[in-house]
Amino acid sequence: MQIDKLRGDQLDQLFDAVLSLQTREECYQFFDDIATMNEIHSISQRLQVAKMLNEGRTYSHIEKETKASTATISRVRRCIDYGSGGYEIVLNRMETAKDNND
Repeated sequence: MQIDKLRGDQLDQLFDAVLSLQTREECYQFFDDIATMNEIHSISQRLQVAKMLNEGRTYSHIEKETKASTATISRVRRCIDYGSGGYEIVLNRMETAKDNND
């Protein structure tokens, strides 16, 4: 499983740091310090692509809406279909949180 390749003390420390954040503002502060704007944009773009793929949107619609390349869209699709299930976990939780706030 690919997830095992990721494991290590440094990544554990990073993930523990992310899990310690309590507000959206804290996330903005931390990610502003730890990553470039391009890195943050790329990650948020991939999440948006995953959300739109989950909603059944076409590649051309996603490309137009997010400005993501077809290569990025395909990569996200592969992760959704054959990855570790991370997108599914996050998207389901985001949808549940949205439903609870409505």
